[in-house]
Amino acid sequence: MRLGFLPIDNRPVCYTLPEQIAGIDGSLEIFMPPREMLGDLTKYADVEKIFEWLEQLPKMDAIVISLDTAAYGGLISSRRCPETFEEIRCRIEKLKRILAKKNARVYAFSSIMRISNNNINEEEKEYWNVWGKEIFNYSYITHKTGENPENSIPEEILTDYLNTRKRNFEINKIYLEWQKEGLFDTLVFSKDDCAEYGLNVLEASELEKLGGFVKTGADEIPLTLMARAFSGEVKIAPVFSNPECKHLISNYEDVSIEQSVNGQIELAGCKVCGENEADIILYVNNFENSQGEIVMKRDTKPFGGIWHEPQKPYMIADVRFANGADNAFVKQIFQRSINEKNFYGYSAWNTSANTLGSLICAAKCKFLAEEFNLNAFKRLETVRFLDDWAYQANVRQKLLRPDNEEIKQLMKPFEEEIAKFLNTEILTTYSFPWNRLFEVEVELI
Repeated sequence: MRLGFLPIDNRPVCYTLPEQIAGIDGSLEIFMPPREMLGDLTKYADVEKIFEWLEQLPKMDAIVISLDTAAYGGLISSRRCPETFEEIRCRIEKLKRILAKKNARVYAFSSIMRISNNNINEEEKEYWNVWGKEIFNYSYITHKTGENPENSIPEEILTDYLNTRKRNFEINKIYLEWQKEGLFDTLVFSKDDCAEYGLNVLEASELEKLGGFVKTGADEIPLTLMARAFSGEVKIAPVFSNPECKHLISNYEDVSIEQSVNGQIELAGCKVCGENEADIILYVNNFENSQGEIVMKRDTKPFGGIWHEPQKPYMIADVRFANGADNAFVKQIFQRSINEKNFYGYSAWNTSANTLGSLICAAKCKFLAEEFNLNAFKRLETVRFLDDWAYQANVRQKLLRPDNEEIKQLMKPFEEEIAKFLNTEILTTYSFPWNRLFEVEVELI
């Protein structure tokens, strides 16, 4: 199978993770633009060069495409770029012509612009550091009451914000028309950092009324669509560590963990089923009262049971904490050797949706692989344990700033445990591609 893949931006989970998953199956060829073409925290993607890359792609079976990258230069750029609706519309019309000529199944996704409830402008326009919370409140109350509340936001700032939202919303409606014309095999509108009310929630509802498919999540959606592009249905049975709590809602999401699990399985082109008929068990280490988050000092009760490895293929979604693993649970699974044949993956990165989408993609790739590469699978799992457990749940809390040498020393004892558990050798380098502690790049030598 030949798969074209245009990521959201150049972060490791957006760029290198798809490559690592594709490596599991030697018969799968993945084509991605050079990493330097993509956007980052402060740089927009080089859209013209990306369009040239798309045009020059050889015959593809399927293409997974971030429409935010094509339209605005990236996910973060979609909230920041100053271009007008008409300028963006002209750009995406060119994209449409390119895709129409490709004669491939196209799996596309576009974001509904988020509204973060803080005064941090790292991923927003400059004025967010002063007016972010008040804009969030304006959005929340406007949707909840149907009226514009009194506020102290400067008129030019509120106008700019609302115009940016309207531009992106109107562009999303154009994509919906393309879907109805048959350009896309699948089109997903993603929403993340959701509250109960907000202009983003209102827009999502409007898109659904027009026939659009809206999914909670963001960074994992290209991987879920990648899984959807794989031919062949896989039956997956969710098993929760705390089944009585599967109705609870994860941090940064607006649906229950059970709904999130089932939604990711179905969007990946898989079937939710019972344990007896499952091809793969999806074991979910879910939270009991509320989801914890170590870096944000949100506590929750850790895993307190005994881990028993299923006697059939299984994967593990560790979502008891957001942004990192549950140390108590990892300790349990590391105390036992694994059946390499039955182990289909572990994940615990960022939101529950992020964890689930990437995990299911890798498991489906392994299950359907025509030329399974065990070494590539072990490398993928090594990176996930190093990132999701060793770094996010432990080492990150000890760092004051990005430091390539300090992280190397702090990660050593974790490397030894992971190498023993996966029965592999580990030689690594670490870096911070966006010069912040939120994400680390783990490169295996």
